[in-house]
Amino acid sequence: MKQVIKRIRRRILEAIYGYEALLAGRWASSAHRRLMWAQWFLGSNPEFFDHHIDLHYQWPDTRNSLWIERGVFGSLALKGGDLLELACGDGFNAKNFYSLRSRTVTACDFDPKALALARRKNATPNVSFVLADIRTAMPAGRFDNVVWDAAIEHFTPDEIAKIMASIKSRLTPEGILSGYTLVEKEDGSHHLHQHEYEFHDIEDLARFLRPHFKNVRVFETIFPDRHNLYFWASDGAVPFDAGWPRQLESRQVAS
Repeated sequence: MKQVIKRIRRRILEAIYGYEALLAGRWASSAHRRLMWAQWFLGSNPEFFDHHIDLHYQWPDTRNSLWIERGVFGSLALKGGDLLELACGDGFNAKNFYSLRSRTVTACDFDPKALALARRKNATPNVSFVLADIRTAMPAGRFDNVVWDAAIEHFTPDEIAKIMASIKSRLTPEGILSGYTLVEKEDGSHHLHQHEYEFHDIEDLARFLRPHFKNVRVFETIFPDRHNLYFWASDGAVPFDAGWPRQLESRQVAS
């Protein structure tokens, strides 16, 4: 009899809490849709994006997983030590993709508004959010990983070259630079007016990496509205190189 009562109680509670979760999800989606409208359609676009809008509204609405790709592909390169994230924006990736598997995360941005949002929504004990313009005042130190995600396109080619040199000086001998950017539109126009330089193709991006790193891997994913480029660069192994420690290398056995 007690087991029957427990099953009935569980079914009742599941129904109540399931309905509550459904209503909460719909409210969160609607609220974040309105937040996006206020941020992106009233006046000029901001320099950063609040990825809770992706989490609660855009991902379920559009089925576009681009924003998740960026964190996942960056995480493949994590070495578990100290990480520097350049132009961290709202700090979503610093907390939700990098912090659990890194000893420390130093996440910097030049925009005080982005950092205020990051500290409010994405604070966690081993992440430090730092105000810094990486063109002139990149945080000092030695890092096992440097992440430059969805930001390289905000700089001119000359600035990119100088920043690459600064990144290299801050990486440990086999540290890895990883990141994401995008290909320009077919007509050569930019996706956002804040973008200083959008890349023509894979090779156009790789030319900025090769002068500084022995091993460079650039690959692409293509969505209906965006052509994406991802990169890993290091003097040591990068993910899926021969000798990358966290993989099983397939070898053909002679018959």
